[in-house]
Amino acid sequence: MTLAHKPGSIVGTPFFKAPTDYPDSPLSKALQQPVLLGLFLPIQAGGWTNSTLPRSTDWRFDYNRDLTLKAEELGFDLVFALSQWLPKGGYGGVFNGQALDSFVSIAAMAAITKKIMLISTMHVLYGPWHPLHLAKFGATLDHISGGRWGINVVTGHRAVEHEMFGWNRIEHDRRYELAAEFVEVLQRLWQDDENFSFSGESSWKLNGGFVTPKPNYGRPILVNATGSDAGISFAGRYSDIVFVTSPAGSDIASALEALPAHTKKVKDAALGVGRTVRTLLNPLVISRPTEKEAWAVADQIVARADSRTPKGFQTFNSDAQAWKGREGRDDPYAKVGGNIYLIGTPEQIVDQFVKLKDAGIDGLQLSFFDFKPDLEFFGENILPLMKQAGLRNA
Repeated sequence: MTLAHKPGSIVGTPFFKAPTDYPDSPLSKALQQPVLLGLFLPIQAGGWTNSTLPRSTDWRFDYNRDLTLKAEELGFDLVFALSQWLPKGGYGGVFNGQALDSFVSIAAMAAITKKIMLISTMHVLYGPWHPLHLAKFGATLDHISGGRWGINVVTGHRAVEHEMFGWNRIEHDRRYELAAEFVEVLQRLWQDDENFSFSGESSWKLNGGFVTPKPNYGRPILVNATGSDAGISFAGRYSDIVFVTSPAGSDIASALEALPAHTKKVKDAALGVGRTVRTLLNPLVISRPTEKEAWAVADQIVARADSRTPKGFQTFNSDAQAWKGREGRDDPYAKVGGNIYLIGTPEQIVDQFVKLKDAGIDGLQLSFFDFKPDLEFFGENILPLMKQAGLRNA
């Protein structure tokens, strides 16, 4: 069989089965929760916060393994890690470029966890990746994890990343056309029972490709992080979960105004092709027993903001639109990190979670400033209130 794509098209194939088509899949079970709960692992130096204030947060594997096991103990649904390719020095300052690889580090969690879903971020258009490689690796991880592993499909970010692989930068929307071919080939390799040949717009060719064993639940979990029209169209056709950001900046009030229309646009893109997607947002949470204590921590973080890092961000030309509009906003607390920041008592944090759910957010991918103690505090003080508020099943 040969699959040929019309140039410039994004072709969704509705007969491919997704994990949500299987009631006993880990994803289907997780979606029984009123709100998905995830942890954004800090596998990169600096975590998610541009500050020199001392903390335990560490990019090393042992630290992130411990966080993953604690999140699983607390009943979190998934952990998630970014992928980045940076030259020496990274973005500068605390974001110095030290980082584990997302695919390998998340894969290493598969054999030491039992319930939590594991999402690797992968730049599918960089370097040597071929769909046949990833189809085999993904099917293997699907079996090791019992269907808990998934891919956050990324098409590219800053120009320096393409250049590191010796590639000319690919235009933004064109990247999604190529990623669509990549994902369709993946799905066919995961689900076709015959050898499969492929010739399309990309440089990938297949002549009698085949993968066995097949994944347990149709295919691994597919995630996409996007904010552009092309990315939203791609996510609607292929993704189970869409990692969204606030188009209006990182303060909660602005986010709550902008998110209803944005999440509706994302979900409508899926409904238009007969699918359903869930939205996931990344809040960075700073919570203490009193509001005064929580804001005092935030003030300390901002006071120790690393002035070397913003200059580094500006040197890497990016056309990624998921975080578009955030840089340059006159909000000092944006320095605490996260796509949005939530600061306050446990009761105030949960109240903001409720409002985010009402704004169309289906899941919270949490990050923290000081991950280990903050995750402990979350489990002891915030999670019980989420259950009382109907955000998590008891």
